[in-house]
Amino acid sequence: MKNFLEKFLPWEKGEQSRFSETEQLKRQVTALFTLITNLMGPDKLVLKASKLDALHLMRSEVLEERVLALQRIVFEDPTIDQLPTLETVPAILDEIEEEIADIIARKTVEDKLEKKIAERMQQRHEEYIKEIKMQILRENSGPENPQTLKKLARLEKLEQKKLARSAMEVLRPTSTAEIVGQERAVQALIAKLSSPYPQHIILYGPPGVGKTTAARLTLEEVKKLKTSPFDEDAPFVEVDGTTLRWDPRDITNPLLGSVHDPIYQGAKRDLAETGIPEPKLGLVTEAHGGILFIDEIGEMDPILQNKLLKVLEDKRVYFDSSYYDPTDPNVPQYIRKLFEEGAPADFVLIGATTREPADINPAIRSRCAEIFFEPLTPDDIQQIVRNAAAKLGVKLEEGVTEIISEYTIEGRKAINIFADAYGLALYRQQQRREERKLVITKEHICEVIQTSRLSPYVTVKAGAEPQVGRVFGLGVYGFVGSVLEIEAVAFPAREEGRGSIRFNETAGSMARDSVFNAASVFRKLTGDDLGNYDVHVNVVGGGNIDGPSAGAAIFLAIYSAVTGVPLRQDVAITGEISIQGMIKAVGGVYEKIYGAKQAGMKKVIVPRENEKDVPRDLKGIEVVLVNTVEEVLDHLVVEKKAKTGTC
Repeated sequence: MKNFLEKFLPWEKGEQSRFSETEQLKRQVTALFTLITNLMGPDKLVLKASKLDALHLMRSEVLEERVLALQRIVFEDPTIDQLPTLETVPAILDEIEEEIADIIARKTVEDKLEKKIAERMQQRHEEYIKEIKMQILRENSGPENPQTLKKLARLEKLEQKKLARSAMEVLRPTSTAEIVGQERAVQALIAKLSSPYPQHIILYGPPGVGKTTAARLTLEEVKKLKTSPFDEDAPFVEVDGTTLRWDPRDITNPLLGSVHDPIYQGAKRDLAETGIPEPKLGLVTEAHGGILFIDEIGEMDPILQNKLLKVLEDKRVYFDSSYYDPTDPNVPQYIRKLFEEGAPADFVLIGATTREPADINPAIRSRCAEIFFEPLTPDDIQQIVRNAAAKLGVKLEEGVTEIISEYTIEGRKAINIFADAYGLALYRQQQRREERKLVITKEHICEVIQTSRLSPYVTVKAGAEPQVGRVFGLGVYGFVGSVLEIEAVAFPAREEGRGSIRFNETAGSMARDSVFNAASVFRKLTGDDLGNYDVHVNVVGGGNIDGPSAGAAIFLAIYSAVTGVPLRQDVAITGEISIQGMIKAVGGVYEKIYGAKQAGMKKVIVPRENEKDVPRDLKGIEVVLVNTVEEVLDHLVVEKKAKTGTC
């Protein structure tokens, strides 16, 4: 090592005797700083010394401090803070020299490798250029041959064959007025898009209620309004969020666009030879000036959602490539413009989802207005079927629409059932060689239902006769409410005060807590202790109750079972019960009212705290607001004499 450094030291061996030991060390340190400066360059050395808190030490006149600066810079360790002594300096300098030797050795190896890599890349580049030239020669001789012409003729022949349109295509609404059961949602959508300052929108709702159709038709109607920002040729670009995935290699991105590598992905013929990358525009640019509709936006890749947010903010999408050289005179102007200014992407985003709002990216939600599409009622399903029959010019036997409405709450599914029945009826009529107007009967519908193994959507129905220990609660799954059948039985305990309460293991811990709350309220209300009874509470179907909203219903079932008081079977209730007998607010009130209406309930009991959640224009069902358990009993309890049929 010393022989190596002697090339850089400013003295000869014979001259060292002229300097004192301290002067020799100072000269050695100076030589080492000169060597490091040559290795790193002055600017990088100063920057590195500053980061390692060694700049003031390096400029010091004190030998020990300069040696400490050398230690921090060479070993890249700012935590070295012990100032060396004059006796330890020679040993430290030896260590520093060894480390510098290692650095120089590594740099020498790296330089050799870089040189070999450069030579190999140049060789590959020349081979690629040669291959491109050969391809150009082949193309100039003509791309067509008998085989390619034969395949072209076959494709053209296939293009001439087309089947009739599908039933879904024929029966799809052609105007917003034909969208059944979503008047408020469609009106809100039109209002938000017809403004000179349209908003991004998220549409929530169950599948098959018309979210996609409403968005497409709304754009067509909004184009006709003077206040609309959309031109007549404003595009409607539709894509399914489940098919959009983020490619970490950034090779392809149909949503945002990507850059085609001129070597590995194949650029245009005139760009390949010069190695110029070509940006490929994505759907966000295709939707510029119009609407980008992403169905099932909640299923998109989270990384892609975050990148989409950036585009929404900038209203442009930017491209980057290590192959792009802004100084290359061969770069076409449109490619230069895309790389330097980006591509325009000023559009209105409409996302549709069947997920809950809490499941959607909060950053996307904060930038979007939210519209909720309502579940379809049986009347809505029946109207959809009648509209479809009118479009196909067929007659429906009485009761057909009612049967279909019992097996689905989706407009799309209702159309599928109707279309299957239409095909069956048409086939039977042709077998009989009849010419009269086609009639779809209940028999056709029932046969389709049996073939498709369909089950009634609503299995719990309201009853006219009061029952003891049986009550209807309400639950929500997704955007659809449903009726929960809760039952209870009670027997005197074998030993007074040693009774027990049994409850579904699958119903959930919150529902189990509601049982104990109900026991406390029962004792407070009646003065009787449930410990004197063996009580069994059951949620029919064994569903998991996620939340305390069944508390009031559980109390009523226990109260009726113990006291023997019958309860109305055409009334459903929702609400959390407190140990003081108060009925507390719950969520999903609108959906629960819808579920009760589906089941044929005449009345729904709702906590008064949820008054603001009750729709104002509700028809076909009565909503009662309550504060306490006593108020609930007034609406549900039937006197025992009602069993005899007397008033």
